[in-house]
Amino acid sequence: MSVEQTLSIIKPDGVEKNLIGEIYSRFEKAGLQIVAARMMHLTKEQAEGFYAVHSERPFYKDLVSYMRSGPVMVTALEGESAIDKHREIMGATNPANADPGTIRKDFAASIEENVVHGSDGPETAAQEIAFFFGDGGVCPRTR
Repeated sequence: MSVEQTLSIIKPDGVEKNLIGEIYSRFEKAGLQIVAARMMHLTKEQAEGFYAVHSERPFYKDLVSYMRSGPVMVTALEGESAIDKHREIMGATNPANADPGTIRKDFAASIEENVVHGSDGPETAAQEIAFFFGDGGVCPRTR
């Protein structure tokens, strides 16, 4: 196993439902550490840029609109196998297919409003963390 970082976003529906503490608690209980965090309201340019990989997909415009509909919590998490662990805690993208006890099974209303986002691999994680936190935005845990 190796220590990794991953990006985690609590989406507008999760923030609206006041799930920030509950979600962070699940990550921390699983051994993930928060090394950067910020609440923000995404601009159109930020949402389009972040989800540019999906720009040719039919759901892209709705996704951008949804991600701009309210504030989000953007977090960099760190820990052993952080990417896989984070994705396991989140559950399947479609909450109907998510395992019991996962964030999406417990809190998501639909595949469109599924409470959280997480990086899908090491390269994506590095790009996504840099997108939101740039150089020096991540604070190493020293104790």
